[in-house]
Amino acid sequence: MPRDHIDWTPAPGTSTEQPRQVRRILRLFKPYRARLAVVGLLVGASSLVTVATPFLLKETLDVAIPEGRTGLLTLLALGMILSAVLTGIFGVLQTLISTTVGQRVMHDLRTAVYGRLQRMSLAFFTRTRTGEVQSRIANDIGGMQATVTSTATSLVSNLTSVVATIVAMIALDWRLTVVSLLLLPVFVWISRRVGNERKKITTQRQKQMAAMAATVTESLSVSGILLGRTMGRSDSLTRSFSDESESLVDLEVRSNMAGRWRMAVIGIVMSAMPAFIYWTAGIALQSGGPDISIGTIVAFVSLQQGLFRPAVSLLSTGVQIQTSLALFQRIFEYLDLPIDITEREDPVHLDRVKGEVRLENVEFRYDAEGDQRGPVLDGIDIDVPAGSSLAVVGPTGAGKSTLGYLVPRLYDVTGGRVTLDGVDVRDLDFDTLARAIGVVSQETYLFHASVADNLRFAKPDATEEELEQAARAAQIHDHIASLPDGYDTVVGERGHRFSGGEKQRLAIARTILRDPPVLILDEATSALDTRTEHAVQQAIDALSANRTTLTIAHRLSTIRGADQIVVLDSGRVAERGTHEELLAQEGRYAELVRRDARLEPVRDDAQLEPTS
Repeated sequence: MPRDHIDWTPAPGTSTEQPRQVRRILRLFKPYRARLAVVGLLVGASSLVTVATPFLLKETLDVAIPEGRTGLLTLLALGMILSAVLTGIFGVLQTLISTTVGQRVMHDLRTAVYGRLQRMSLAFFTRTRTGEVQSRIANDIGGMQATVTSTATSLVSNLTSVVATIVAMIALDWRLTVVSLLLLPVFVWISRRVGNERKKITTQRQKQMAAMAATVTESLSVSGILLGRTMGRSDSLTRSFSDESESLVDLEVRSNMAGRWRMAVIGIVMSAMPAFIYWTAGIALQSGGPDISIGTIVAFVSLQQGLFRPAVSLLSTGVQIQTSLALFQRIFEYLDLPIDITEREDPVHLDRVKGEVRLENVEFRYDAEGDQRGPVLDGIDIDVPAGSSLAVVGPTGAGKSTLGYLVPRLYDVTGGRVTLDGVDVRDLDFDTLARAIGVVSQETYLFHASVADNLRFAKPDATEEELEQAARAAQIHDHIASLPDGYDTVVGERGHRFSGGEKQRLAIARTILRDPPVLILDEATSALDTRTEHAVQQAIDALSANRTTLTIAHRLSTIRGADQIVVLDSGRVAERGTHEELLAQEGRYAELVRRDARLEPVRDDAQLEPTS
């Protein structure tokens, strides 16, 4: 079921208000109301069949056996057998349909949360732990499985059974019914108390599970293992994980034992009710009370026993729903996250992009309302003609990377505008931006998949010949061909089977395959030694040909041939011009060049990164 068919809009008011949250949960099942209607019919039919059995039993004991009516006895026995068969068939069918509906709702929730997160700005992921995000999708949604797959059906089934059974009990003897139901309000009150208690514990448990997931994600990644081993913190990390796991053990025990004694008392009382009914009927008969037949008593006890299972299940379902509300609340928190970067209703689509980029009086703050630090970028005016190259340099924290991320809308400006071919990037559709702008950053990300799969992430239908052409242009084909499995070689977690320079060249090959007219290079060679940088720079030169290129540079040797160099300082343009013009000014750029020259001999002597 497409996500657009579901009303994901949060209910008015605060989502933590239970009645509104319940209504919102019910809306999840709206696309499947036809199937649920079938389940309701099956539940009703099953309840009627089940309730009919005690009446057949009453006729058997009061009429068929005492009067020796063999034919009637046979029909009543066949009726009981048919009742059991129909109950089994109806139960299987309703389980199939309800489980299917529940799993579809789970799928809708997972897809909705994942899609929502895909639309979040880069700022969200810089302040949120990866393990926390994974826990919401895996643990929280997974924890709701029992609720969404069986609770709705169980609720309807048990409620129908309880109502039908009570009606049948009243039809048999209203006085015994009153005696049987005297404690029911007390049981309902106890179950609600237990449910509220478990809901609070569940919230704490899910937070603890999210913290554990974050710890595992960070410490058991390749980078985390390297850091832990080299810092001698493996034992400390294990102890820390053990402490978090111990806290989870306590919460799990508390969650499972919350109200367990109270629910056990309910079960004991309801199990003892038949004995109480027999005692009440016997006392009534001995004291000259109303005449109650043996068949009526047996049938009534059978109904009362039949009432026990759905009533206890109904109370348990109420507890389970209370517990699941905590999980739904955590999921709805993610579904309600405000999306900072959205596509306008009638976006501009460009079939052909020339690549002219302009930044007009651009201002950017990470938190437009509450940031007390001032703007990261302020009053930026830069014009990059199509096919030309711009280099942005400056000290750490000057806003260089942020400026580069504004062009592909990884962030949105908080003042001024950024245009592509004269169109504000906020007015362009996402497809145009993705096709038009390629980014190669210092931190290369490769999937745990083959080299070919990593390259085809940019162009899923790329042929083997296109892969090889891109790899040759990126100066990496020969190395890939020398591997035993060639392009089928699995790169490992985050590409750790390859050196830094090889990963960068794979990232460049991936971008070449996409062939964007605008290229952003975010310090793509700053972490490499000089000789590896030279090889990567050759690949970058091949990639940059005939494209509009914005290079965020830390090492100035890579940008001397840029058509325009901009020096940022504290978020403002301090200088601009060509390499020669800026050197002649003897300003900040000239100072950066001299600093770079002093550091260059150190880099030349640096040990080359090992290759796999």
